[in-house]
Order: sequence, then structure tokens, then C-alpha cells
Amino acid sequence: MHTFVLRLRRYIRSARRHWRLILVWAFSAGMLFTGVLFLWAATLELPDLSALETRRVEQSVKIYDRTGEVLLYDLHDKMQRTVLPLSGISPLISQAIIAIEDPEFYTHAGVKPTAILRAVLTNAAQGDLLSGQGGSTITQQVVKLTVLTADKTITRKLKEWILALKMTRALTKDQVLEIYLNQVPFGGQLYGVEEAALTFFGKHAGDISLPEAAYLAAVLPAPTRLSPYGTHQDQLESRKNLVLDKMFEHGYITSLERDEAKRAKVIFKPPRDTSIAAPHFVFYVRQYLEDKYGEEAVQSGGWRVTTTLDADLQTHAEEIVNRNALANVAKFNATNMALTAVDPKTGQILVMVGSRNYFDTDIPGAYNVATAKPGRQPGSAFKPFAYAQAFSEGYTPDTVVFDVRTQFSTACKPSDITNSTPPCYSPVNYDGLFRGPMSLRNALAQSINVPAIKVLYLAGINDTLKIAKSMGISTLTNADQYGLTLVLGGGEVTPLEMTDAYATFANDGMHYDTTPILRIEDPQGNVVEDNTERAGNQVVAPDVAQKINDVLSDPVARAPLGENTLFNFPGHDVAVKTGTTNDYRDAWTIGYTPNIAVGIWAGNNDNTSMVKKVSGFIVGPAWSEFMRYALTKTTPQAFTRAEYAPAQKAILNGSWQIPGADGLVHEILYWVSKNNPTGPAPSNPAADSQYERWDAPVRAQYGGAGVQQQPVQNQYIFTPAPQTQYQYPNGNSIIPQVPVQ
Repeated sequence: MHTFVLRLRRYIRSARRHWRLILVWAFSAGMLFTGVLFLWAATLELPDLSALETRRVEQSVKIYDRTGEVLLYDLHDKMQRTVLPLSGISPLISQAIIAIEDPEFYTHAGVKPTAILRAVLTNAAQGDLLSGQGGSTITQQVVKLTVLTADKTITRKLKEWILALKMTRALTKDQVLEIYLNQVPFGGQLYGVEEAALTFFGKHAGDISLPEAAYLAAVLPAPTRLSPYGTHQDQLESRKNLVLDKMFEHGYITSLERDEAKRAKVIFKPPRDTSIAAPHFVFYVRQYLEDKYGEEAVQSGGWRVTTTLDADLQTHAEEIVNRNALANVAKFNATNMALTAVDPKTGQILVMVGSRNYFDTDIPGAYNVATAKPGRQPGSAFKPFAYAQAFSEGYTPDTVVFDVRTQFSTACKPSDITNSTPPCYSPVNYDGLFRGPMSLRNALAQSINVPAIKVLYLAGINDTLKIAKSMGISTLTNADQYGLTLVLGGGEVTPLEMTDAYATFANDGMHYDTTPILRIEDPQGNVVEDNTERAGNQVVAPDVAQKINDVLSDPVARAPLGENTLFNFPGHDVAVKTGTTNDYRDAWTIGYTPNIAVGIWAGNNDNTSMVKKVSGFIVGPAWSEFMRYALTKTTPQAFTRAEYAPAQKAILNGSWQIPGADGLVHEILYWVSKNNPTGPAPSNPAADSQYERWDAPVRAQYGGAGVQQQPVQNQYIFTPAPQTQYQYPNGNSIIPQVPVQ
């Protein structure tokens, strides 16, 4: 260390003696670099104005189905662009775009050094000088759109700056702006404000209103993500309002005009291009590509994209969804439907139908319900996640809990069992009946609510959310937000994620993130991305997934629902679960075989309620029809049903008639500790806040005497003891129960 300090001091003294020489050399090197840079810049040619006006993108990205033979979409086929003079374009459009994109457009020299420096520093902080913020002026964007390739290199960026300076000297500002407004991409085949105005609003660019101009400017940073036909309407609305704020800030409009434009209701016309196949899926793919590789690469990369889509299944799904959704309008007041299908062994998306018809303006059809977040409530379709967590903790399909009217809220008296007015919570089953002691197998297969809430409590809300997240559900994050209502569909999910999660059950607990891409190749045949071989993650123990599969594919356990005519598929092992929200806003059917998982949703885009019917009536027929066709394309394969050893505790194996120390029949919390169900019985069951709420109705209903179980076709008929009322310590008595069915 001492030697290093001495050397450093010598270097400093030497530098002080020779600082003039060092300065001369540094100045000379700088002048040499500047000269070379100017010499190189002088060789860069700016195409003439006519070339800029007629240029179009030649490197077209093509999207194919999984066979690589069916072309779903050519991003630049039949490119739509109508050139207008600047005088034919509403000044509101120019003002809106300048205000948000380049407020100093008319005063700078084509580039803004401060913006470039800010972009360099921001990108450097992110670890990549060539990505992230570009600091581009409108002039630079014209250069990118008309002259340069999309290569992300320092040389290309230097060319962009130099050519922008040259363009500013060669053309007037209005000429540059005119080129930009006629060239700028608005997504798909749309280029220029005239085509965007005609497509979005059915108007010419010269007739656009202030809020419409703000929407046009708002779309520009990400035409796919911010498309008025996409699923990010909230982001588009926020950016439109930002555009209006910027227009006011820079003096283009008054505060009154800004506020009126923010409140104005703008109606978007349906998309005009009907040549696209599987449009919801195609635009999902395009967004994936832009998010991962950037918009410039998608615009001009010339890639061949082979997707995971099964074009034949997609065609059948679109027809089935459209026909059934239209029929549901009159029958159930349900105007829309979405369907997704996933390969459980790979996570590949086989089908994506985001609405009854992409080009239907009544709903509107371009909204992709299959992927839109925050999503829709899953209803009882969420129950398998709670049961899976319970099975992983030692409970079994034979474990029994009691389906009796119960007050779950600790803010209300246990005896107040019929009060469900918040903060009280005393849910009923879909048919208003209560069935007494039920195995978890029957409770899940028949989608009975009270046992499901008890299972969620036993499994733990946080642990249930954790297992759901590991299986692909990303929209449920805050356990405190849902409480025990979670198991009845209190959160919000997307059809694609729900289908993917059920596919994890189908694959014995092995999860694959969904992907729409098999392979991407550039024009030279180089592989950009290859997903033909991907690794999955074992997120659920195989024996736990197999128990869920066994229960959901058990036609005997499901028989009381009366759905077996829809959900029985001779020669195929099929698991299925339905779900309907309490307010009848969402209806689901999700099911699977080892080879395919299929999820279907029905409801209304505006979240209004449907007719009060269970989901089996609303979406079951469409799901069943599609699954029957899909099964013709797969080889029958049975679920693995490995033998599992009985639990060491009799109560976990279904022995619920064991008398307690008081000689009475008790609910399961008398016998198990919530945090250690396979361990010893709790010494003080009443320490659990739910114990008395669950146990008192059981003691009152069954009394501990004369209870018999008689097996009838794997179901049970229970003969309760004479009805008695249990007196609580505070003097209240339980209200008599609905008769056991």
C-alpha cells in the first residue's frame, strides 16, 4: 500500500510538470476524432423528398400456426397508407402529437442534445446504451421511418442524429411534419394519420375533433399495447388525458377545452381488416414480440414466426363460441364468451378466442377477455386450489366436514347463523340446501360452498394463494383483500391463466408457463427464439394433483349436480369443474385430460349480471361441444391414480362419528390443529376462533346420538338425531337448520 501511494504521488508530480503537453495531445486527439466524424458524416446521403414520400416497409413479419403452413397474419400485407398534404390534416392532430412527442419541434435543429444526454444516462443506468429511452425528436423519427434500418447499433444512432440535422437544413419543419404524419405506424397495416382516423373514427384526418386527436397521439408510443381495440383501455385513457394536459401546458388549448375533451365519450369504429385469422391470438403474439424485442424489430424485422396455435381447433372454437354466445343473449342475458386451450405437457397455447367475434361492435368484440387484467371472478372454479393445498397438508378426499349453516365472521355472534349482512358472513349453497357431513371428494365434485370455505380456512388463505400463484395465477396477490370469500371466487383472474393452472393438475403438478411461440427465424434463417424444448417446474406434489384429478373426473361424486350428460366422454378420462359467481356476472367451465386443458367463460363485458342459472347451463354446452371435437384429435390417456396410504389419524380418513370426550359428535376442528392437521388433537379446540362457529351447529344438529351412515352408490344418507337446540353461554340458541338432503 505504501509503494502504491508513492507511485501515485510521482505520477501526479509528473503530470503537473507536463500538463501543457498532455493538454495539447488531448486537444489534438479530440480534433482528429471530430475531423474523422465530420468526414464520415459528409459521406451520408439524405434521400430526396420524393423517395421519402413513397418509401414503405418491405421486411414483413409473418405469423403462422403451429404447422408453419397456415398464415395467420402478415403485418404489412395490404399496408394501408393515404398521403395527405399538411393542409388536409387537422391542426389538432399536429398539435397533440407535437405536445406529447416533441414540444420544441419548431425551434430545435432536428436533435435535442439535452434529450440525447438524458436518454444515454437513463439507458446506461439500465445497463444497455442501445435500448430503453431514445430521446428521439419527430425529425429523428422520420429518419428512422424512412431512411435507416432498425438495427440497434451506436453507428446507426450516430447516423440518425447526423441525418436529422441534415434533414432540418434540407426541408422545412412543415415538410418534416407532413412526412411524419403520413408515415407514422398506428399498428397492423395502418400507417399515417389519415388511415388511423378512418379506421378508428370513420372520419378523415381533416375532420378530427380534439379528444379524437388526443387519442391518435396517445396511441403512438405503443400502437399494439395502446390500441383502442386492445385490453389496455385504462392505459390508453390515461395517456389521452396526458396528451390533453400537455396541449394545455404548451398553449394549444384552454383549460375549458381540455376538461371538456377529457369528459367527452369517443366511439371507436370496428376494425376494418377482416383478412386476419385468429385476431385475438395474433395481437397477443404481436404484443409479446413488441414487449420482448421492441416495436422497431417487429415493424421491420422480416421474421417468420411459427406460433403454438392449432388452426383447426381455433376455427372450431370460434364457431362454437360465436353460436353459443349469440344463443345465450336471449336465454341468459349473457352477451359474450371466451375460450382458451393449453397443452398441459408444454404450456403451448392451442386456442385463444377472446370474444364471440373480434369484429362485433356490439360488445365490443376486439376486447380480449381471455387475457384482459385484472380479469373476471372465477366463482367456484377457484375451489380446487384450496383443496389441493389441503391435500398437501395431510387431508384426504375421504376427510369429512359438515355442510351446515355457519356464521364464519368473527365480528358476529356464532349463533347468528342466518345473517350474511356485512360484516357477518353466512353463505349458502347454490341450491339453498345443506347436506350435513360430506367427504371432501363429494364436496368438491358437487361444488358445495360451506365445506369449501372450511377447507380454505384449514389450508390457509396465504398458502392457497401461494399454490395458485405457482400454478400460473398472477392476478391474486393480497390475502387481506379476499378473506374466506376467496374460495367462492372473491378475486379476479383471466381465462388463460385459469386454463394454464388447471393444466398443471392435468400434468401431475408439473407447471409450464404459457407461450404462444414455437419458433422465430430471421430472413436469413437464423433462430431468434426456440421454445420447442422447455423445462417445467414441479409446483404441486404428483400425488396431490392426482387426487384432484381423481375427484374432478369422478362421475359418481358429480352425479347429484345432474351434469354428467354434458361432461361424460366415453373412452376418455376427463376432469371438469364449473364456477358461477354469487352475483351471476361470470360463468365458467374448465376441464382437462392429460393432453389438453380447456377453459371457457361467459358473461357481459360491462360486468352486468346474467340470468340466475348455474354455469353448467350457460357455458357447459359450448365447453362440452368443443371438448368432444378436441378429443377426436388426441390419443386417449387416463389420469395416473397412484395408491396412497391412509392417513394415520382416523378423522382424516373420513371417520367423523368418533365421539368426543363429552360423548358428542364434533366438527373436524375438535380433532385437528389447523397448523398441524396430522399431529395430535388440540388440547383446547376452543382456542381456534372458528371452532365454536363450526362445532355448535354440528352439536345442535346431530346431538351425538342415533347418527348412522348408510352407503348408497358411494353417497351417504344421514339420519340425524332428534332436532335439539344448543344453548350458547350467552343464552342465545341456534336457529333450526334446513333439513339435510
